Amino acid sequence: MTDEEPAENISGGTAGGGQSATFDPETAGTRAETVVDRLGEMYWTKTYGGRDAYECLVRTILSQNTSDKASQPAHDDLMARYGGGEDANSEGNIDSTDLARALADADQPELAETISSAGLYNQKSERIIALAQRICEEYGGEAGFDGFVRDSDPEAVRSTLLDMNGVGPKTADCVLLFAGGRGGVFPVDTHVHRIARRMGLAPADADHETVRAYLERDVPAAKCGFGHTAMIQFGREYCSARKPACLDDPDACPLAGHCDQIGVYPAADDVVDPSETA
Repeated sequence: MTDEEPAENISGGTAGGGQSATFDPETAGTRAETVVDRLGEMYWTKTYGGRDAYECLVRTILSQNTSDKASQPAHDDLMARYGGGEDANSEGNIDSTDLARALADADQPELAETISSAGLYNQKSERIIALAQRICEEYGGEAGFDGFVRDSDPEAVRSTLLDMNGVGPKTADCVLLFAGGRGGVFPVDTHVHRIARRMGLAPADADHETVRAYLERDVPAAKCGFGHTAMIQFGREYCSARKPACLDDPDACPLAGHCDQIGVYPAADDVVDPSETA
C-alpha cells in the first residue's frame, strides 16, 4: 500500500492535506466497507482536511466537464497568476495574497485565457469571479469562508454551497471533505457513480445523490474520504467506462470477488451503463 496519491487526483496529491488513517479490514460490516478497505490496501488510507475552501471550490469548478490532465495546468496557471504573491497589510507586514479578493477583482478575459486548458473557460471564469465576489461580500474573504466551511453545521454549509452558481453536489461535497475535513462525506463523481452501481453497492438506476446516500450509509465516516479518492483511481486503472479489466479477463480485476458486474457482459464483449439493466 502507498500513502502517496498521484498529483492529478482531485484531492491535490501531497498538497491536498490529510493524514494516514489506520483500519482493520476484518471488521468490515458491509460489502461497501469491504470494498473501500480493499481499495485502501491497493492505494492509500488518508483522512482529509486543511485545503483552502475557496481554492478547493476553484479547483473543482475547473475540473468540471474535463479531465484532471486538462484542469491541473489551468489550476497551476491560475495560482501562479492570482494566488502566489504576497501583499503588505496596513501595518506593513507581509501577508499571503487572499485568492478570493484577487479573483474578485480579476479581469474576466484575462482569467479566461489563464484557465483556457480546462475548457469552457468563459463560463468557468465568470463563475469563479462571481463566487469570489460573493465570498468577499458575505465572509470578508478567504479566511472567513474557510472558517464557515470548517466550523458551521455541515448541512448548512452544503446548502449554502449548493446555492452558489456553478456548485453542484459533487463540488459541495469535495469542499466539505478536502477543506472542511468532514467525516462521512463521500463525493460522487462519474467514476464513483459508475463503479458503485456496477458493483451492486447501489441500485443500478440510482442517480448521483442516491449513490451518495447508499455509500454514506454503508461506509464508516472515517473511511469515506479515502474511499472516494481511491475509487476514482480504481476507475482509472481497472473499472473504466468502456473497457473494464474484467471484460477480457475475470481475474484481472482485484475486486472481482466483490462485484456483481452489472452491465458488463464478457461473453458478448459488451458493456452498458448499469441503468440500462434496471
